[in-house]
Amino acid sequence: MSSGENEQSAARINGIKSSLRVIPNFPKPGIMFQDITTLLLDPKAFKDTVDLFVERYKHEQITVVAGIEARGFIFGPSIALAIGAKFVPLRKPKKLPGEVISEKYILEYGSDCLEMHVGAVKTGDRALIVDDLIATGGTICAAMNLLERAGAEVIECACVIEVPELKGRERLRMHGKPLYVLVESQLGPSS
Repeated sequence: MSSGENEQSAARINGIKSSLRVIPNFPKPGIMFQDITTLLLDPKAFKDTVDLFVERYKHEQITVVAGIEARGFIFGPSIALAIGAKFVPLRKPKKLPGEVISEKYILEYGSDCLEMHVGAVKTGDRALIVDDLIATGGTICAAMNLLERAGAEVIECACVIEVPELKGRERLRMHGKPLYVLVESQLGPSS
């Protein structure tokens, strides 16, 4: 990448970062919620977000873009269409009709589950997992396990935002999977 391309990418990433906001104490006290809805209200920042992912993955022979409910559904379909891949939604329990496979995972306070339609992913598919944010990495690890159980090879996990303090990247590294993020979390409310 040339220095001009690097400067252009840095400018787009700065625009994305400035379009995000932090909502303190949501959904409960002590949480600094990383809100992407303001990014979605900014057509340039939204387009730049999708374009940066597309530029990264367009030559990687990705056959499946798996989006994690719900905000992975915002970015995943656009990326999938642009790179010529199918989009597979990974949903919470009892949201998909038909036969599904499930993967349970542990959260900080309890557990949850992701489901995917049987047959949505085939052996040999090259998968990209997309979500808006990685915190502890539990949800993304569950998504990886689900896709790999179906025979796919997870190429990379992609998120708009990373909360580095919660060490999700390290958890993915222990599973041998790379993570690509556009911005690190903001610590306080934006003005």
